This record gives sequence, structure tokens and C-alpha cells, in this order.
Amino acid sequence: MGLHGIAGAVCRALTAKKDGPSLYDVCDGVLLGYRGGNAHLGQFYRTALGNPALRPLLRRTGLPALKDADRLARLRAALISARDETTPDWAAVGAPIAELMDDIDVRHPQPPPATAPVRAPAMAEIDQTIRTTAAHLLRSFATNGFIPTYAAFNLLGDADMRGRELLMALTGLNARAYKNSTLLFSLARIFIARSPARALINPPWRGIAEPMWEPVQIRHRSAYYDAFFTEALLSFAETGLASVDEAAAAQRAISDMVAFCLRTSAEEVPSHDGSIVKVITALAPGPHPRFSRFFAQIRQNLGFGIYVPDCDTTACAFSAATQAGSDDPILDQPLLDFYRGYQVRSGANEPVVTVPLNDHVDYDGGVVTWIDNLNGDRPYGNDLDPTLNLDILEVTFRNLKRWKVIETPQRLETVHRIIAFQMNLVESGAFRNPRSHIYYLPELYSAYFGRCYAAFVALPLAAQRIIDPGNVFALIRSRVLGYVTGELITHEMNAFDAALALMALAHLNADAATFTPALHCIVHSIGEGGRNGPYNAYEWNKMKTPTRILVGGPEVTSAFVLMALTLARRRMASSE
Repeated sequence: MGLHGIAGAVCRALTAKKDGPSLYDVCDGVLLGYRGGNAHLGQFYRTALGNPALRPLLRRTGLPALKDADRLARLRAALISARDETTPDWAAVGAPIAELMDDIDVRHPQPPPATAPVRAPAMAEIDQTIRTTAAHLLRSFATNGFIPTYAAFNLLGDADMRGRELLMALTGLNARAYKNSTLLFSLARIFIARSPARALINPPWRGIAEPMWEPVQIRHRSAYYDAFFTEALLSFAETGLASVDEAAAAQRAISDMVAFCLRTSAEEVPSHDGSIVKVITALAPGPHPRFSRFFAQIRQNLGFGIYVPDCDTTACAFSAATQAGSDDPILDQPLLDFYRGYQVRSGANEPVVTVPLNDHVDYDGGVVTWIDNLNGDRPYGNDLDPTLNLDILEVTFRNLKRWKVIETPQRLETVHRIIAFQMNLVESGAFRNPRSHIYYLPELYSAYFGRCYAAFVALPLAAQRIIDPGNVFALIRSRVLGYVTGELITHEMNAFDAALALMALAHLNADAATFTPALHCIVHSIGEGGRNGPYNAYEWNKMKTPTRILVGGPEVTSAFVLMALTLARRRMASSE
């Protein structure tokens, strides 16, 4: 949105005709200046929703439904219960808000069809883009001492979060602060969706992955991101395009990031067999996340102070370190033994998924996201994401011999059950549905399946047959390629969409002729990032609760473009 559009949206929000009580009419009397009760609820309200930036934009947005005095009273009574009760009935607290959420008009992007470009960019343009994106990553590392990623709040919320899902979250999340923030963000989005400020908070965009609005990005460092930056720089080194100085700089960055993943971000947790295992947390203790003092305080005020390890960060960190040739003893741990304790078995431990936002998916065989720390904290409850399970398979294939997977029946069974989970997901077509994915998008699932598939086909044929006797990987490959070639690349894309499409196509050995739309988009989008880098920041992953929190950044886009182009370049060279 340009300056003219921003000014227009602000003007309309400030001068809108008010029709019913506003968010502040509902909440100020309940959540400002009270004593006793839960202090965090009021603190969150003042910090996130009642702040001087947002209040003027929403103060004239009224809700006609709340002109009903009884309905307004029930809503205020629910907020008072959340404020004053030690253990509120969260289903009852959320009920009046859930009723108001179901007619919010928030939808997933539906890009229009695009005209296919006539020819692919020249190899010289591809090589120059590889050099440009790699230089961006190396320059960022040299400037910051790490490669940053950013988080941004989208207050309009996620299209999949309706009243039913709100109640799932309120009853399934564990941390009181996280319940508070989910409750109030959900209430706020009801008003935002009806406000002229909506155009300012959530402007339209091109493609599927959402761009991130620069003024509200929170810079930080995480082992999860370092793992993928490591893979990107490894792919650059393999091209032969790096100068001597660039190759040395890339190796220094890779060594630092692997150490950050395996040492700085490692913590011990209890396994289900009573042993202690080292896993990787996505947010290491301070000062390692590198938040500014300002955002560190806001994070604390918003109730995000406790963070626990997760299965995805652990898998991706182990994978990146393995690819980088690390011999750290932590890699000798057979993660499958640990993951088995977090694997869902229908009718047995299925309630481990306490926040089942994608409950149309058959969870059997899948591994959940969050890992209990030594204190037993589980602030986010638990959920199950399909893409995470691809990462578990990928790291397993890279460590098949080290972990003696084929030789250990229990480990092999764990792998077979994850593969069966993926087969059910793909056969049903659910992988194409954004609602199936907790932290990612279908296009990213496709790229990550390609990454997993490449690790699988690199195994000896005998091992492939033992791991996949039913030829499931061939079935999933066919369905994912159908989605990418039939839907994703035939519609308008942004650079991040195109990078993910290209990663999937190259990893899955698609005909090089199918690369053209994605290559064209990537090469012709370069420069869009202005002073921040070659490309804009786009949504890489997200949190659906407490609101839609996007994670990405200009460096992230450069990393995915770099990986996609190096893969495509190799495939194009081999097909000549």
C-alpha cells in the first residue's frame, strides 16, 4: 500500500460513523485500572490493544450486535470472569466472543490465473541472482553477527480461526497468559474486520505467502532459522560461483550457526522412557535471541516469556548440522526413540493434541510439535503439523546408518507410521487445504516434501524398499507435483511463492520446462526489497494463536531463492 492509500485508510478510520459499542467501550471499564484478579489480562490489553497507535484507528468502529444490552452484558461478564477467577471456565468465557467471530470475512488468498512466460531467464541472470542473494546473507551475517529473522503481528487474524477454533485454543492452551492474549486478540479482530483500518492493518497482496509490514517487525535469532540459513549457504558453496573470500565467509557463518544450533540452543528434556535427551529450543535464553530491549519488554508484557523446545527445530538443526559435516556427539542420539513418545496412536494417546485446529486430519502416526521441558512446562498445549513430520523423516534419512534405523524394529515402525500419516493426508487431498497446516502453507509443505524426497532417493535402493515398501513416496510425489504444476505456478505468485514452487519442482525431478514461471517471477522480482535486500519479507511460517503471527524476513526470502535457484541450476545443467 502506497502513502496515498495509507493516508486514505487512516482518514476513513478516524472519521467513520460509529454504529454500536466499540472495543474500548466494551473493555475500558473492565480492563483498565482494576485491582486484584489476574494482572496480566489488563497489562496485555493496555500494551497490545489499548495503545496510543491502535486506539485512534478503532475507537469509532462500533459493533451493531452489541447494541443488544443483554449480549453486551454477557460479553462483559465473560471478561470479568477471565479477569477475576483463579481458574475460569474458559469455554464459558470464550462463548460470547465465539458467537461474534463466525461471520468475520477473512479468507485465504486466491490469486488469479497468470499468463505463462514464453521463455526462462538466461543462465547468466540466474547465476547473478544466486550471487546477489548469497551476498545479501553474507553481508547480513557480517553486519549483525548472525542472520536475522523477523516476526510481525497480523491483528486481523487467521482465516481458519473462527469461534469453534477459539474455544479449542482457550481450552487446550496451558499458560494463563497465552489464554489471555488469545481471548483479547480474538475479540479485537471482530472489530478490526469491520473497521476502515482493516485496509491499513491487512492490505491486499500478490500471491499466497503474505508480505510482512516493515514497521512492526521484531528482529530475532533462532536455531530453526539458523538451520535453514546453513542449508542455503551450503547450497551456494556447491555451485562453484562463490569467490575465495565468499567461500571462506560462508564457511565461517555455517560453523557459527551450527554451533548456535547444537550448543547454544540445546537443552535437556525428559524422554518418555525415563532418560534425559538433548533437544533444540527455537528460542534460546537471553541474550541469544538478540531482541532489542524495547521488544524484549513488550514480549514479556504480552505473556510470551516462557518458551519450550519443539520437535521441528530439533529435526531441522540436526539435519543442517549433519549436512555441514558436524561430528558433535549430540547427533548420535537416535531422535526416533524420543519422537516415538510424542507420536499419536489413535485411541491411546490421541488427547496429546490439545489444540486440534486441524482436526479434519487423521493424526494417527503423526508427531506433535511441542516438547515438555525439565520443569514440565507446556504453555502452548500441543498441536500437530504435517510439515514438521516431513522434517522428522528428512533428518532420519540423513542419519539412517548412524541411528541404525533399519536394524532397530521400533525405530523402523516409527518411520513407517509417519509415512502412513503422510499418505493419508495426501490421499485425502487435505495437504492442499491451508487449514490442515498449523505453522505453514500448502506451498511450503510441497517444497519441504521435495526436500524430504531428495533425502529419501539418495538412500540405497535396498534401504528405500525397506522404508517404503508400499511405494508411498511415489504417490505423494505425483500428488504434490500435480498441485504445484496445476495450481501454484499457473496463478500469480510473489518471489517467495515462486521459490517454494521451484524447490518442489527441482527436488522432485520435474521436467525443467516446468521451472519457467517460477524462474521468471524470481528473476524479475529482484530489487523489490529496496534498501533491505533483493526481495521483500514474506510469510515463511506462522502462529495461528494468539493471533496470526508471521515469521520471515528479507534474508529468509533470499535464502529460499538461493536454495531454489541452485537446485534448478543443477537440474537444468543435467538435462542439457
